[in-house]
Amino acid sequence: MWDPIYIAIFALSGMVVGGLLTSTILRKSVEKKRKAILLDAEEKGEMMKKEKMLQAKEKFLQLKAEHEKIVQEKNEEIQRNENKLKQKETAFSQKLEENSKKQKELETIKQNLTHQMEIVTKKQQDLERIHKEQVDKLEVIANISANEAKAQLVESLKEEAKADAITQSREIVEEARMTAGMEAKKIVIEAIQRTAVEHAVENTVSVFNIDNEEMKGRIIGREGRNIRTLESLTGVEIIIDDSPDAIILSSFDPVRREIARLSLHKLVTDGRIHPARIEEVVTKTRKQIEQEIVEIGKRTTIDLGILNVHHELVRLVGKMKYRSSYGQNLLQHSVEVAKLSASMAIELGLNPKKAKRAGLLHDIGKVSDNEPDLPHALLGMKLAEKFKEKPEIINAIGAHHDEIEMDNLISPIVQVCDAISGARPGARREVVEAYIERLKRLEDIALSYPGVVKTYAIQAGRELRVIVGAEKVSDSEAAQISFDLSKKIQSEMTYPGQIKITVIRETRAINYAK
Repeated sequence: MWDPIYIAIFALSGMVVGGLLTSTILRKSVEKKRKAILLDAEEKGEMMKKEKMLQAKEKFLQLKAEHEKIVQEKNEEIQRNENKLKQKETAFSQKLEENSKKQKELETIKQNLTHQMEIVTKKQQDLERIHKEQVDKLEVIANISANEAKAQLVESLKEEAKADAITQSREIVEEARMTAGMEAKKIVIEAIQRTAVEHAVENTVSVFNIDNEEMKGRIIGREGRNIRTLESLTGVEIIIDDSPDAIILSSFDPVRREIARLSLHKLVTDGRIHPARIEEVVTKTRKQIEQEIVEIGKRTTIDLGILNVHHELVRLVGKMKYRSSYGQNLLQHSVEVAKLSASMAIELGLNPKKAKRAGLLHDIGKVSDNEPDLPHALLGMKLAEKFKEKPEIINAIGAHHDEIEMDNLISPIVQVCDAISGARPGARREVVEAYIERLKRLEDIALSYPGVVKTYAIQAGRELRVIVGAEKVSDSEAAQISFDLSKKIQSEMTYPGQIKITVIRETRAINYAK
């Protein structure tokens, strides 16, 4: 029987030997696989290396071909530029040769001219010598010096030239009046015929009618507190006198008068009249009038077809309804000027939209909220600049009373249409004192001329008759007086429309048969 210990030792030895053999076999197998993998990797690496080298070689050849092509193109371009330079050099050389030939020819011509100038100078000296000898002989024969004869000749020619100039200027003026006047009248008449605007004179007072005399006492209030409150809030003078069933509202500002009139109407209708209620009604009425002003401005611009107007200018246009100029409603006047300007622009082949826009806005300075110490034309021009109007519109507004120089054709059209609208019979009211002063000023200007005997301002100052002495003034001088008078009146006076100056020279031969 085997001892178990020996058996265990043999088993353990067998296991160790088997493990060693197994380990050796596995190591050899792994080594073999590692070598196979390394060999495979080396083969693949070699193949990839060859491929990359082939690709690099192809890329190199491609780049080389492209570079050679670029170099060839550059060389061809350089060759072309060299050919052009050679051609230019050849042409330049030819021009230099031609210039050299021309310079030689010019030198020859210059020498010839110098020689001819010497001959001319010599002949001129001979002529001056002969002329002096002739003048000396004439002085001896005529017993008068050359300077005296020259002065007499110049004086006689001066008088003759002056008479001819006056006659010719009169003929030119008459011809211009006949031709230009007919065309101008045609354009103006057609423009006026297309425009039909009502004109009425407004006053500085409004009459508010009431139902009974008892309402006057309620409007005045206890110790006059109601009427004082109303006057202070509206800025309107309220006159309550013995006029039956009527109260007079007096103010130069039509907006204030309208606010006062509407407020009174609401107070009388409601029946509650006390300071707190008056303040509430006046505030609401003022807001209502402001809204109405904006609506009037919008409606006016839409009716005239004027678009893209700044909202502040629209408000000022609406405000024109409550302003007047010499009694003429400012909004009616501006609308009329806009329509006349558009009609006249169409006749003259200009832009009617610009003319209409300038005509509507030409008096916008009269309703400015700030009212600085500037003429309304310049103030309106600044407002138009502020609200981004076009340069033609700005110039037409500023130049319609000649405060600035006109730089486009729209400006004189607006100026003329402004005069047409203001000069219509009944369109404007003129104070009697100013009217009489204007007539007297017209006659005094005419009397300041020498030879004027009498003057008469007729047709409401639209015509001036000037009578001159026949023995003191000639026909040509009468025409000159008429022309000078028209220029002087135009530069020194302000008046609507135009003034006709008629100079009358009459010669009478009187004898008596006995």
